[in-house]
Amino acid sequence: MRNQQFAIRPTTPAQALAELHQIRFLDTVTDRLTTPGALLKAFYAKSWPEFPATSSVDAQLANLMATPIDDASTFLAAHDNVPVTVFYNLALQRLNFAVGHDFDLADPLAAMTKIQLPVSPHAGRDFTLAELKQAWYLLLATHTKTGQIFLDQLTTHGYFAPFYHDAGVTKPLLFNGKAQAVFDTNDLLRDVVYVESPQDTDHDGKRDLLKVEVLRPAETADGLKVPVLFTSSPYNQGTNDAEGEALTHNVNVPLTPKQPVQRTLADVTAPDSNPTIPAPRPVTATTRTAEEHFARENSYTLNDYFLARGFAVAYAAGIGTKDSDGLRTTGDPDETISTTAVIEWLAGNRTAFTTRAATTAIAAWWSNQAIAMTGRSYLGTLSTAAATTGVKGLKTVISEAAISSWYDYYRDGGLVIAPGGFPGEDADVLAEEVFSRQQQAGAYHRIQGKWQAALAQITHDQDRTTGNYNRFWDARNYLKHAQNIKADLLLVHGLNDWNVKPRNVNNLWNAVRDLPVTKKLILHQGQHIYINAFRSIDYTDIVNLWLTHELLGVDNQAETLLPNVIIQDNTQPEHWQAFPDWDAPTNPQRRFTLREGELIDAPVATPGTGAISFNDQLPAKQFDHYTHHVDDWQAALLGDKHNAMDNHRLIFKSAGLDHDLVLDGKPTVNLRVAVNQPVGMLSFQLVDYGEAKRLKASPTPLRQALDLGYHWREDSLREFELGGTTPWHLITKGHRNLQNRTNTYQVDELKPNVFYDLSVTLQPTHHRLLAGHQLGLVIYATDFGMTVRGNQDLQYSIQLDTATLTVPTLAD
Repeated sequence: MRNQQFAIRPTTPAQALAELHQIRFLDTVTDRLTTPGALLKAFYAKSWPEFPATSSVDAQLANLMATPIDDASTFLAAHDNVPVTVFYNLALQRLNFAVGHDFDLADPLAAMTKIQLPVSPHAGRDFTLAELKQAWYLLLATHTKTGQIFLDQLTTHGYFAPFYHDAGVTKPLLFNGKAQAVFDTNDLLRDVVYVESPQDTDHDGKRDLLKVEVLRPAETADGLKVPVLFTSSPYNQGTNDAEGEALTHNVNVPLTPKQPVQRTLADVTAPDSNPTIPAPRPVTATTRTAEEHFARENSYTLNDYFLARGFAVAYAAGIGTKDSDGLRTTGDPDETISTTAVIEWLAGNRTAFTTRAATTAIAAWWSNQAIAMTGRSYLGTLSTAAATTGVKGLKTVISEAAISSWYDYYRDGGLVIAPGGFPGEDADVLAEEVFSRQQQAGAYHRIQGKWQAALAQITHDQDRTTGNYNRFWDARNYLKHAQNIKADLLLVHGLNDWNVKPRNVNNLWNAVRDLPVTKKLILHQGQHIYINAFRSIDYTDIVNLWLTHELLGVDNQAETLLPNVIIQDNTQPEHWQAFPDWDAPTNPQRRFTLREGELIDAPVATPGTGAISFNDQLPAKQFDHYTHHVDDWQAALLGDKHNAMDNHRLIFKSAGLDHDLVLDGKPTVNLRVAVNQPVGMLSFQLVDYGEAKRLKASPTPLRQALDLGYHWREDSLREFELGGTTPWHLITKGHRNLQNRTNTYQVDELKPNVFYDLSVTLQPTHHRLLAGHQLGLVIYATDFGMTVRGNQDLQYSIQLDTATLTVPTLAD
């Protein structure tokens, strides 16, 4: 394995000693020990909290090898000194690395270097007493083979259990700049409150009440103020999967011509909405005690990890969900308001009630009024939306696989585009799926008419007929308000996420590049996934360092220690690299010219000749097969000539690369295109061609559970592993309606068999092509996984004399 730890905080020797005292590895007993051997044995005795007896500790030491001939118990009994090799032989075993498999007892430092584990400075062959203390400190902050830091592993065995109810322990307790698990999760308090939101989306003359579930440490009952992780999840109270599937749209329909129209951005800008809001409910009493509670929340394991470390967690599904008021609106300002209303309550600036009767108010008096938002996909989307309001109290957003503009989720280039894997889904389908109020028959009976009318309005306004950007989508474009962001940002996204496509995070990253907030970006090779249980990167530690800084106000150098951008390499497993930026404006641009079957580095001495064509219509049997087997279509699309997609796409390949080529940013295709009818679209895929073992599309479960505390919840360890040899890998893609050549809201004329200039920017990427591989560009029309599928007799022609592909690169 290969270890990457970006969140180990460099610590002075004096600070390390102070922290070792705070976590009680150093105490009045160990401070009196005068030999390194005795001190190391004492450290190891403390590291087995489940084995308090001396005989049990000796038995555990006897199971570790100190040298090729002596076990640890034998060696430490006979030696006062601790050679560096002995220390790291024992350390590697305690970090769960196997003798003879992961390392050799004769040379543990070679394994430390290979695995990329940190080694403490030392002056000689043996550790001095002072050096040993520093080495133990660093070891506690070092990752085990299962991807946890050693101190977290000790935590899961009960190391911090004696700290729970010890009045002498300062809480929160910090080590290496991060909060530690000194809170008893068996004693968590679970409250339900109903936040009164400043809106009336179901138009019943009363402000919407929003159910919020809160988990907080028992110590808050005694006055401890804690920060809050807030996850706004429309899925939290249940989903209507059958109803959503029934509403899913048929995508086997033709692409239809659009009436040309000249529009400006002002024409499609959503007007400000200033509805009349009912007066707040009168408060007849106040209390500090919740009346309602809950047994088990629909949790997020990253939040679970921080519950053991003294953070409170709040979950809310928002308007239109079970036990809340209102209607779902799929990403519009009303959903943002319902999200920020909860933040305002957590920050002490809004009213919540103990029950839906809404008479007795309850404040979040236990909150330190520093809030972070967490979550992936729709959850991360609402985090982004809240951040763009600049709401007070929101200190940071950890936004994973989040939408920054809903148009970029359900549309692309004037086309209706499905999220990868969900053809036919749209804003109305998603609204229906998460409108969990209908799961309560009584509540739905009272609201059914209003909901059906609202749902019909969404269906109309989303406009699947044209796919144009309009006021509906403009109201769901958070990028327009990016300048209002005051919260620091930790953004996470998959470079192979074709559900929430990379353009969403790229546009946000570029929008905030010059804002006076701290922003970090992590790009992984996954699809639409969480990465908090990966072995090769210390993501949980990164978040701990980040949140300890952001919400507890600890000066732990998180803003400078963590790289601006961390990207997982696509050519080898367990390899992550730090970069100063992604898609930087200063990136060199490499231009390729399209020739029949070739991508040629420009400038080209010989001009292209004529045009090259393909037809989008497939035989009926083949078309039907691809509609049910999209993977077969993708394989045929990118495959070599003489397969079923011959004459239905164009492939251009570069020569084999002399050196590795790293793409970093947004590729652009420029060409002149004609089609034989007054309607058409083009799709593009950029491809890495070359026989190679590549990372599997999904991470592999490693059959190891990661405990998130002591006698607490678990997560499943995962990692991207190499699969079998494949001939190609999709790098990125893009689409464009030929009637939206100017932009996504203006409709251009399209005359049959007339050539028009077209420039298409593909989804952003970061991808390393190895030497010997070929860069490929595939041009086609119907995307069976994303576009409508009309199987129309459309003949497309591309003029080669002006066609180019431009890719941003990283300089060698």
